[in-house]
Amino acid sequence: MKAIIQRVSAASVAVDGKQVGAIGRGFMILLGVGSEDTEQHARVMAEKVANLRIFTDENDKMNLSLLEVQGEALVVSNFTLCADTSHGRRPSFIGAKRPEEANVLYELFMAELKRLGVSKVACGVFGASMQVSIENNGPVTLILNTDDWKIKL
Repeated sequence: MKAIIQRVSAASVAVDGKQVGAIGRGFMILLGVGSEDTEQHARVMAEKVANLRIFTDENDKMNLSLLEVQGEALVVSNFTLCADTSHGRRPSFIGAKRPEEANVLYELFMAELKRLGVSKVACGVFGASMQVSIENNGPVTLILNTDDWKIKL
């Protein structure tokens, strides 16, 4: 599972010109579900995201988590994060999980964020063409990939 995390002052997502999700201070999360990802990947990713310490404390050090600042999360599915660009000029998306299975893990990821205590979890529309607007704060942008972690999933 892959996630692009952007620390934002505000973010929103629209489908067909209509806003379907919006947040204030928190994380804009683009989430890619790979063909080998499981429920455990979704749970571990959600725990990592909720507790990632990238908000500044009173000493201007990145030391506070989304939970500690009572931040919000906007989660947008993004199968293109699973692209293989190693050959040619056209990306291959064979590494992405089938949509019906990916949606289950996308929904589980968001449910886990809520269970962990994220104050608001907004989302886009799975599989739709979306327009995302962000006000990046920092800018702070991180790439998380469960394949890179040294834990057994």
